[in-house]
Amino acid sequence: MKLFFRAMIKFIFGILLVALLLFLPAGTFHYPNAWLFMGVLFTPMFFVGFIMMIKNPKLLEKRLNAREKESEQSLVIKLSGLMFSAGFVLAALDFRFSWLPLPKVISHTAVGIFLLAYLMYAEVLRENIYLSRIVEVQENQNVIDTGLYGIVRHPMYSATVLLFLSMPFILGSFISFIAFLFYPFIISKRIKNEERILETELKGYKEYKHKVKYRLIPFVW
Repeated sequence: MKLFFRAMIKFIFGILLVALLLFLPAGTFHYPNAWLFMGVLFTPMFFVGFIMMIKNPKLLEKRLNAREKESEQSLVIKLSGLMFSAGFVLAALDFRFSWLPLPKVISHTAVGIFLLAYLMYAEVLRENIYLSRIVEVQENQNVIDTGLYGIVRHPMYSATVLLFLSMPFILGSFISFIAFLFYPFIISKRIKNEERILETELKGYKEYKHKVKYRLIPFVW
């Protein structure tokens, strides 16, 4: 029950924070793209969290822990938070002042990409029981090299790149997309630091790097 209440408090806080960042600068609750975005973001999040609560509460507990021990990773988290805040506020201001509105078909296409990326995110959670929001090597942790992990070494981050880069288009804002373009650079910094730790502390990770050559995007990087 403690885990349930902790998860629900974080979930509700997330809804309120996103609503504040979108509706306050928009100056209105009549912001259809914001409601669309919050629906596609928080509905699957609720169901994935509920499934983890039933099937793997330990994984849910790890996903709720976002306190990084590594100073470099802590900086990455702060930069990501700044990027999200700036992106949401820019999208809201773009809507309010009609700077560069996008056609509805782009928003609807972005919703499809977002949901596909969320399916990929859920599959990674299913494949890797060691997933944590902080960079750490856990007791008895093994290298996962099957499924999506047989294609790229960090499929969770691949999914988040698709998720985050589709967000501004769901919100109908190309200007917001400029802010979210910083994410691939932020996540690449996290990956490089994470791999240095895994090479040192996780048995078999160096061999895994030779087997699966790409970190984030097949045949690219």
